Amino acid sequence: MPRFSIIVPAYKVQAYLYECMESVLAQSFSDFELIAVNDCSPDSSGEILDEFADRDSRVSAVHLPENVGLGRARNAGMARATGDYVLFLDSDDTLAPGSLQAIADRLKETAEPDILIYDYDRAHWNGRTVRNRRADLLVQHDPQVFTLADRPDLLRLLQVVWNKAYRRDFIEQRGFSFPPGYYEDTPWTYPTLIAARSLTVLDRVCVHYRQRRQGNILGTTSRKHFDVFEQYDRVFAFLDGPSVPASWRPVIFRRMLDHFTTIYRTPGRLPRRTRAEFFRRSRAYYRRYRPAGAAAAVTGSRRTRLRYLLLGLGVRRTFDALDRVLRTRTRLRRCGRRAYVRLRAGVLQLHYRVQRHRRLDPNLAVFAAYWERGYACNPAAIEAAVRKFAPHIRTAWITTPKYAHTLPSGVRRLHPGSSAYWTALARATYLVNNVNFPHRYRKRPGQTNLHTHHGTPLKHMGLDLQDHPAAALDMDFRRLLGHVDRWDYSLSANRHSTLVWERAYPAGFTSLEYGYPRNDIFQTADADDVLRIRTRLGIPDGATAVLYAPTHRDYQRGFVPPVDLERLARELGPGYVILVRAHYLHNAKAALPESVIDVCAHPSVEELCLASDVLLTDYSSVMFDYANLDRPIVIHAEDWTAYRAARGVYFDLPAEPPGLVARTQDELIDILATDAWRGPRSTELRAAFRSRFCALDDGHAAERVVRHLFLGQHSPLPALVPLVPLESRHPAPAPTHALLLAAAGPDVPAPTACRR
Repeated sequence: MPRFSIIVPAYKVQAYLYECMESVLAQSFSDFELIAVNDCSPDSSGEILDEFADRDSRVSAVHLPENVGLGRARNAGMARATGDYVLFLDSDDTLAPGSLQAIADRLKETAEPDILIYDYDRAHWNGRTVRNRRADLLVQHDPQVFTLADRPDLLRLLQVVWNKAYRRDFIEQRGFSFPPGYYEDTPWTYPTLIAARSLTVLDRVCVHYRQRRQGNILGTTSRKHFDVFEQYDRVFAFLDGPSVPASWRPVIFRRMLDHFTTIYRTPGRLPRRTRAEFFRRSRAYYRRYRPAGAAAAVTGSRRTRLRYLLLGLGVRRTFDALDRVLRTRTRLRRCGRRAYVRLRAGVLQLHYRVQRHRRLDPNLAVFAAYWERGYACNPAAIEAAVRKFAPHIRTAWITTPKYAHTLPSGVRRLHPGSSAYWTALARATYLVNNVNFPHRYRKRPGQTNLHTHHGTPLKHMGLDLQDHPAAALDMDFRRLLGHVDRWDYSLSANRHSTLVWERAYPAGFTSLEYGYPRNDIFQTADADDVLRIRTRLGIPDGATAVLYAPTHRDYQRGFVPPVDLERLARELGPGYVILVRAHYLHNAKAALPESVIDVCAHPSVEELCLASDVLLTDYSSVMFDYANLDRPIVIHAEDWTAYRAARGVYFDLPAEPPGLVARTQDELIDILATDAWRGPRSTELRAAFRSRFCALDDGHAAERVVRHLFLGQHSPLPALVPLVPLESRHPAPAPTHALLLAAAGPDVPAPTACRR
């Protein structure tokens, strides 16, 4: 008996069916049967299902002799189900990676409830994904197992069948099945939720709900939308049953009115000539199922109560007039907001022009990083060094309230787009950023602009992307060069970077080959810092922490971990902890298994490096920074050929890596599950890599920048701040060595091995 029976009905979905089926079969949790039902589809859907059934014994292809509709096709699948739990998946949707394992774990920890409700996101045709806007209802708090009466707000979720796992014996004992019709989910979801003796939730996106550009059934203009009335007859027939509390009748009554008014008000659903008939039917159902007495009171916003009243009275023209007034008011508000935004922008630009005529402030420096995403990277390290070595300089940092907590005490925050922001851009003598300042900023004579970049380049950048349109997308190269012309200085971590920046961004800037200030901490942090960060992250003492930091892929949308994290965690066992850090371009929270620690929102990647024992990455520039710690690095290069073709690279990483290279998941597990990742070959490769890329990162890069830029000390590098050779450096100790140092006490000198 499998754990799950996953039922996928298919009708005219050949374009999406492969992706749907693969999303199930690629799950790390494999104890399931996949029952795919061909609802007599006229396209190639049936043949596709047969292909999957031939290649995977977990797949059963069921072919119906005639088209019976979505509900009855699901019934045909349920008749063959043998799993503990039944899940439904529409054939144009997909399961998120790791979903089945997360569902299985949640069912186990909540003692096998009748129904588990999980979350979804809407996957739009243009690649944009938007999580369910009522995800707050799925927060996992005590009690972990409950009934619908305990949390009736769950009925405010989209009432669909495919965001739940149903215990099969519960379904069979109650005799639940799908009726025919257009809105077949309605008489299934309400009765099953009400009848369930135990419910639980999983606060995780498990289904990607495809939003088709065209072809969505419920978005089609048709009389079939009248089917909703018959389906609510079935729902109320269930509510009239002897074992259903009468208290549910007013709740479902309000949900029914919401459903009717949504269909009526949504453009493009009802044929124009049928709208009056639909409204009359809605009024009749209002009167038919209106609860008696005090229960008849309709709750909700004033607007909602007014709509219900007009529907009950049957005054369609008044209802339509109200709807037009409300829509018009909404449009006017939007227009007003747009007009306000344009007016405010114009006033601020006028303010900026006025400020540009005032003299520059010789002691003001403005900093920013990652498009105003907080205090981070090279600009942050330089700002801290300015306060230390050039205290006469006042600093200000551009960021939003969301990231205000990342600013050190005493650092002034500039809100992007505010009058203070434009004043600072107009009058500051020094401007430091790891990306470009906005297009409307105009550099003044006397201003000094330092561009710090945010990584040593492996992938192609700047003008080198002209030969890689898939990665460049709609980049305006002429505009890019206009921004580059504002740079006075380009910060470089090594000779390789200098050569790349000067070719990819041809302009008149001066290269400051001083090392990366953000990496200074790797030479200045001590054992106490390492252990304190690990404690804050929740890493157990003695555990081996693997920092997994994959890069962005231009040929993928969203964050899809290239490594099977659940399998990796399972194979490595409890002695390992995996810290997952997604690329900064991926703002949405990654759908990660519970067996790893999500550090995507941690403000400092440098702290994550200090806390880890080994770095696992693919093509991220973090490898160049991490090598300064002289700790093991493992490269997962399974899609190297595709990545190199899509983005372009400056050198062959698998041929010149900073550590061992895994081409497959099996190789990766073999490297990490043995001592190979910290063996002599790994050390040899890392030494060569450090010699090539880390010669300047000796812990004094920020000081060099401040002395040159803010203090006017333009001596050559050795005279400015002497360079500490690689062989003389003592980077922050690895966690295991930090524990030894802590145990030895402050008065005991660390052995050489513990310093490296």
